[in-house]
Amino acid sequence: MDAITRHARRREAIADAVAQVRRIEAEQGVSRESLDRIRETLLALGARRELFPITDFPMPPAGSARNNALYRLSEDPDHRFALYAHVSRGGTDTPAHDHSTWAVIVGLQGEEFNRLYDHDGQGGVAQRGDFTVGAGTGIAFMPDDLHSIHTVPGDAVLNFHMYGLALEQLHRRRYYKAHTREWAHFPASEGIRDLPQPA
Repeated sequence: MDAITRHARRREAIADAVAQVRRIEAEQGVSRESLDRIRETLLALGARRELFPITDFPMPPAGSARNNALYRLSEDPDHRFALYAHVSRGGTDTPAHDHSTWAVIVGLQGEEFNRLYDHDGQGGVAQRGDFTVGAGTGIAFMPDDLHSIHTVPGDAVLNFHMYGLALEQLHRRRYYKAHTREWAHFPASEGIRDLPQPA
């Protein structure tokens, strides 16, 4: 499949999947059950591997400050239902954090290790489990759920990340500073890229 055909088919497949996600939320609201259905929808989209080769999502240049990039695949005009492709060369370690909106992560290539946490009742967090997102698997989070992300340096990872509200609009995400046992706010994300058009 040439790049122009792949781009057109990818746009159509993404539009169909996001339309399904909108219907799920409209019919069921935001719950564990509805997020499971959204996760299944994104897993079906990710199963179309021929539409999402990692080479279509360029990594940041070697030696740059970031080891990952986010590509906007879809976002409604009101900034809802934002779907991204997240590509990384590995070596990511985030603190425990929430999202302040629902979130679903689905794997396409490589592995992303998630630690899952509860509030410990003393202002901190306690790990309650873990989950590895890999090709054909995914995990969903309610707005207040806590997790951290970890990837192995040098191992390329490509995932879908979908949020109820676009990352640039998330000003209330909190993360836990374990060394000081304090909570702080993540700044809203910047530098999200749009996919280049095929030549």
